[in-house]
Amino acid sequence: MKKILARYLIFTVGLYLLSLGIVLIIRSALGTTPISSLNYVVSLNTSLSLGTCTFIQNLFLIAAQFWLIRGNSSRKKIFEILMQLPFSFVFGVFIDFNMYLCNNITPNSYITSIILLLIGCVVQSTAVVLEVKPNVVMMSAEGFVKYSADRYNKEFGKIKRKFDIFLVVLAVLASLVMSKHIQGVREGTVIAALITGTIVTFISQKLLTRRNFNKIRNIAR
Repeated sequence: MKKILARYLIFTVGLYLLSLGIVLIIRSALGTTPISSLNYVVSLNTSLSLGTCTFIQNLFLIAAQFWLIRGNSSRKKIFEILMQLPFSFVFGVFIDFNMYLCNNITPNSYITSIILLLIGCVVQSTAVVLEVKPNVVMMSAEGFVKYSADRYNKEFGKIKRKFDIFLVVLAVLASLVMSKHIQGVREGTVIAALITGTIVTFISQKLLTRRNFNKIRNIAR
């Protein structure tokens, strides 16, 4: 039981850091991550907070996963998808909390914006590693991509890239319709998409090796 609790604790820490990384990237004023682009545009043009928009998007993705596993469902798959619900809510709360904490962060130069963007990418990448290592819950976006890849017998990476591009295109279209100009999608969106995977690989292979991860888990106990 202690080991299970430790794994969930590490996952939750990763979830918090993920929300912080997303918020730091937003505060860089150079755009946001592909997965958050549509949510951010909607939050800018409605009374809904970014955390609320993120939770709503996750609900749609969770529903889509049940559609994707139709005819091939199992108790394990259903449980894995249902477990995304409470963590999606917690993730939304984390995002709104960090948006509040970082409300006064305003870069005063382009260099400062780039530095803040890179810090956000490192924090986000660290969060991804901490989420994946415990192997307890998938977030809804990853779950949607996984079950899409399984359903249509495609590579996870290819589906992920197409999904990210789809969300960015939707964000651009939504911002043009709602505000008449492009919001939330800038060079920072492209930079975050290009370097996050590399940073995740470096952290996972060089910094959070199995031995080092076990040390973290022991501390969490």
